[in-house]
Amino acid sequence: MHDERFDDDEQQNGDELSFAELLEQNLPGQTQLESGVKITATILQIGAEWSFLDVGQKGEGVIASSELLDAEEQPAFAVGDKISVYFLSREGGELRFTCKIGGGGGSGTEQLEEAWRNGIPVDGRIEKEIKGGFEVKLAGNVRAFCPFSQSGQRQGEPAELIGQSLSFKISQFGERGRNIVVSHRAILDEQREQQRASLRDTLQEGMVVKGTVTNIREFGAFVDIGGLEGLLPISELSYGRVEDINELLRSGQDLEVAIKKIDWENNKFSFSLRDTLADPWSKVGTIYQVGGSYPGKVSRLAQFGAFVTLEEGIDGLVHISKLSEQRIRHPQDVVKVGQALQVTIEKIDQEQRRISLVPAGQEQEAEETSYSDLPSTSSSSGFGSLGDLLQAGQQKKERSGKKRR
Repeated sequence: MHDERFDDDEQQNGDELSFAELLEQNLPGQTQLESGVKITATILQIGAEWSFLDVGQKGEGVIASSELLDAEEQPAFAVGDKISVYFLSREGGELRFTCKIGGGGGSGTEQLEEAWRNGIPVDGRIEKEIKGGFEVKLAGNVRAFCPFSQSGQRQGEPAELIGQSLSFKISQFGERGRNIVVSHRAILDEQREQQRASLRDTLQEGMVVKGTVTNIREFGAFVDIGGLEGLLPISELSYGRVEDINELLRSGQDLEVAIKKIDWENNKFSFSLRDTLADPWSKVGTIYQVGGSYPGKVSRLAQFGAFVTLEEGIDGLVHISKLSEQRIRHPQDVVKVGQALQVTIEKIDQEQRRISLVPAGQEQEAEETSYSDLPSTSSSSGFGSLGDLLQAGQQKKERSGKKRR
């Protein structure tokens, strides 16, 4: 026998529910609650089993108090703290929320399927390494598979993850929970997107930030500053010349870098380690002065001369004409890279940041000869060898002696 009163009650309850939902949807500043929606809530009260949340809705939200504990079962939050939660369902007039499946309020394949459908994170423990990835134990002793590529691991051995408890997103749920694939990398990607959004509002060129070296190449190193990754070119490592980047950096190394360039549109970012260091050129003109003699080391050879490093970031050039009393075709005929060489500063060009050097002990001979005394057979550049300068100087002395006689 059909009971019409039952139909009336059912219709009335349906109307009430629809009205409540409609009211919530039209309240200003409220988010429509659907399973899996992530919102920010404020903790109102923490109880023994259940805690109450202000979720910006008509009613209060509830969450299992066990989800508010840390790994040592100690309170991780206090009344007034804001936390990110996911909406599960409306039960008995209550709005049920969770931080993640397996965090405390029950378990089982039904919850895991709900987490899969709504993109809710799940807790899991990496049990062991298997072919192609890891075996992960989820809430309710449900087994899942996490591929190596989805573990979020950048460096190190896979064994380092064994025994760790992490958050995962379920990417595949099949065979009623007997075939579950999870990803920790998806969680990390979400976190990076949140960090990236925050950085976009605060990051500026010239700022000094902390980062971690993620990859080293011949042309530079990639650095992750938490939310985005950029390039640290080899030319921005030091004021001095860097031959082998691996001598200065290693993967996983933490360091502070300056923001050199920001290009959000093309997703390109560059950093500088050099800009965080003191500029050694500030010593030129004070510690390093014209006429002073200093120890150096030949750092590079070119056809026109030898570059000598006085200290990291301060290099000078000894022109090929100053390297020997005899004509030479290339600086390598008289000096070699790495050779120690005592030099005297002949000239400093502050604007161009250039230092002209001569081998110590030759500066006086060079000073006795003016450019007007150079023989007509000198090179087209206007500079002869040191031998030419000495010969011209000797000829000048002989002419002066004859005149005095």
